[in-house]
Amino acid sequence: MKRILLALITVLFLGNIAEAAKYKIDHLEPAFWWAGMKNPKLQLLVHGENIADLKPELNYEGVSIAKVSFVENPNYLFVDLNLSEEVKAGSFDILFKKGKKTVLKYNYQLLQRQEGSAERASFTPADVMYLITPDRFANGNPDNDNVKGLSEQAHRSNSNGRHGGDIQGMIDHLDYISDMGFTAIWINPLLENNQPEYSYHGYSTTDYYKIDGRYGTNEEYRKLSQMGKEKGVGIIMDVILNHCGSEHWWMKDVPSKDWINNGGEFTSCSHKRTTVQDRYASKEDLKQFADGWFVQSMPDLNQRNEFMANYLIQNSIWWVEYAELYGIRVDTYPYSDAAFLSEWTERLLEEYPNLNIVGEEWSTNPAIVSYWQKGKVNHDGYVSNLPSLMDFPLQNALKEGLVQEDTWGTGLIKLYEMLSNDFLYADPGNLVIFPDNHDMARIFDQLDRDYDLYKMAMVYTLTMRGIPQIYYGTEILAKSDAGGDHGKLRTDFPGGWKGDKVNAFTGEGLSAKEKDAQDFMKKLMNWRKNNEIIHKGKLMHFAPENGVYTYFRYSDEGKVMVILNKGKEKAHLFTGRFHEMISKESKAKDIFTGKSFELKDGIDLPARSVMVLEIN
Repeated sequence: MKRILLALITVLFLGNIAEAAKYKIDHLEPAFWWAGMKNPKLQLLVHGENIADLKPELNYEGVSIAKVSFVENPNYLFVDLNLSEEVKAGSFDILFKKGKKTVLKYNYQLLQRQEGSAERASFTPADVMYLITPDRFANGNPDNDNVKGLSEQAHRSNSNGRHGGDIQGMIDHLDYISDMGFTAIWINPLLENNQPEYSYHGYSTTDYYKIDGRYGTNEEYRKLSQMGKEKGVGIIMDVILNHCGSEHWWMKDVPSKDWINNGGEFTSCSHKRTTVQDRYASKEDLKQFADGWFVQSMPDLNQRNEFMANYLIQNSIWWVEYAELYGIRVDTYPYSDAAFLSEWTERLLEEYPNLNIVGEEWSTNPAIVSYWQKGKVNHDGYVSNLPSLMDFPLQNALKEGLVQEDTWGTGLIKLYEMLSNDFLYADPGNLVIFPDNHDMARIFDQLDRDYDLYKMAMVYTLTMRGIPQIYYGTEILAKSDAGGDHGKLRTDFPGGWKGDKVNAFTGEGLSAKEKDAQDFMKKLMNWRKNNEIIHKGKLMHFAPENGVYTYFRYSDEGKVMVILNKGKEKAHLFTGRFHEMISKESKAKDIFTGKSFELKDGIDLPARSVMVLEIN
């Protein structure tokens, strides 16, 4: 009898093992969360073989399961949790049961938020962003150039390959970034891009909760943020809501047919962004834009799927909290579903009321760009919650204004007239302005490598309304490939790799002009860093005359006068025209030369020059 009973127990035991072996959890995201968030709801995505057969249960004070949702694919469960206001940080087991038997167990953690997390500061016009393509900035840890399990290997001689730059490289050079006068770093995406090729740019995410191993680890990213904060440099995360990478883990086992637009089949995006605002656009044209894939390797995410929308929202909140972010930049902003974008920004700002978020709407038409800014009253009733946009219209006008010959309709008048369109924006002072970025030719090339024009562009960007962004290497006259090779315009920063003959971090090997540009930028940005007139002051500009454009930043604290002279001959600027800003008693000092001026006598302008004058 004992033998029979023992055999029966053995059979039952082995049966339980066999039952458990049929199930496993491959992904549970987010893997942990925080107590004390504003929104009490948390949705867990659970993925594993036949996981829908199991029923989740938990027992932890302040946490309850509100709902369990099933989708077409039995390998997914979506578990909605309610977290009470009083819930304490701690860990608890989520049990996955088949009948009364516990088949799987997952230990879930609720962490304690840092004090003041919800009220965190974010980027403002007091900041200057340094835009870095991490693969091309500095290789601080050569040991992670190639990582087991990640397809593409390092190949520095290939302009479109991986070169080895990483998070440690940025940590190593935080002093350089801070000393130059930058107060924030916008980093091109660092999340895993396990694509077979062309993965260095980072815009084909294959894991939304994991830093790419070739850049480092989640912990190193957090360390970068913490160390940057100590040096007065905040981290801005580049977020992609519109698409993922074709090698993302869920592409091999999608939750439902509508997880990816167009049923998961590649359908090219029309890229006609104006269909969103166009009163006369057909629904078909709008669908081709909004639902089409950016490229074949970037499947288009369907944010009309409630689980997808919630996943993306929670992921962004998770990174802000985990990495102690200073702000967010959103890639290809208008390509996502418009209603989702309003919800996404609303939910983030609910948790972080001071968080600044800048979206990319690559249009040179300010009427199109302004549509997306928070506070804009739109013709179609669309309500956006996005605080900031990249000011592509002003960037284009800057290039044209400096390169074109000055006539009644070309040259600097383009810059003046573009700025006069600011009435279209709800908050033009919160736009991000820039001379170039990672998707266009370097500004030095755009200006035909004219150093005088380069200086004008830098001064304009760093004294104009808005939040300046400078692309890494622009401070040393970085050049780009005239043929449009993006890999070559995202060139390696000299000195970022062991054995580099030129080191821009120390100045060793830079040409006289490159070093002069670097010193010019350092002086200008550090002057700006402590100048509240530039951060908060009003703006008045005067129509260009004879190739000279003058504008003022002013407040109760004082005035700053900026003069751009494109003329090939020296000129005398009569100051009577500026009586609204200066009087006969006004005196000024050039921030670069230290030279003082009696403004009542006018100002002698050197040929092809830019002046920044502090007015007493």
